[in-house]
Amino acid sequence: QVQLVESGGGLVQAGGSLRLSCAASGRTLSSYAMGWFRQAPGKEREFVAAIRWSGDSTYYADSVKGRFTISRDNAKNTVYLQMNSLEPEDTAVYYCAATSRGDPKRPFHWGQGTQVTVSS
Repeated sequence: QVQLVESGGGLVQAGGSLRLSCAASGRTLSSYAMGWFRQAPGKEREFVAAIRWSGDSTYYADSVKGRFTISRDNAKNTVYLQMNSLEPEDTAVYYCAATSRGDPKRPFHWGQGTQVTVSS
């Protein structure tokens, strides 16, 4: 079974940038679609971005479109989320997930999460 480990979270000022990484071990990521999700305090976990296994199709929540970019490097077994123009509303725990090849927004296996805090 694949293990997913996120990194790259932290504290950043509004307008700043962060890049999250999700490294997989135990199994290659190339057979999975992958996604990023987030959960803010007191809110439900929500979809942020997803990418098909080939990397040729990406999907974004409206709230992050134009600011966030998901990418993957199957040779490194790693998925990335580049986050630019961060806003305080982006503060959340960010989770990497293996997602369904038929529906890349549907997760079935999670990482442990990494905290992102955006100060105003």
